[in-house]
Amino acid sequence: MEKQLNNYLEQIEKYLKPLPVSERVDIVQEIKSEMQELQAAGQTPEQILARLGNPKELARAYLGDMIAQSSGFSWSRLAALCAFYSVTGFSGLVVIPTLVICAPVFLLCGIITPLLGALKAVDVALGLHIPYVQYIGIAGIQNPALVFVLCLAMGLALCALGYGCWKLLVGYIQSVSRIKRMLET
Repeated sequence: MEKQLNNYLEQIEKYLKPLPVSERVDIVQEIKSEMQELQAAGQTPEQILARLGNPKELARAYLGDMIAQSSGFSWSRLAALCAFYSVTGFSGLVVIPTLVICAPVFLLCGIITPLLGALKAVDVALGLHIPYVQYIGIAGIQNPALVFVLCLAMGLALCALGYGCWKLLVGYIQSVSRIKRMLET
């Protein structure tokens, strides 16, 4: 089996650590069998991995299935419940607030930084001597044109970071919603 597929299986097993070993081995073996069938059908490892999706989400789906399948008490059901809610809950406590803060802050800084660079360039060009503008600069660079160009580049990088944080936040919320819907059915 391809190295990519083996790495995927190792990640699945890592995310299923809270489950008993026998159930974890059964799940990994089931996924491995599916991979082998897809390979026999002529699919490439990239196509197989694209079909299976994110290993963390697939592990969550298996945890959700275990929760939904058993209606009575069992230790494995308790372990699956704990694993699902600890992964989703803890990551939600860390991931969502971090991205909610970082996305707008990076975007705002990405807008303000070039404006400050332009303010310094205008101040020097017109000799306005606006208070505190002399403190605008990058690592002691005093050339206003160079400061503006660097501020523009930094602003673009910060906007890209903000946009990336926003996309991560939306993707995270969508994946948690998908798992929630799957658990409800």
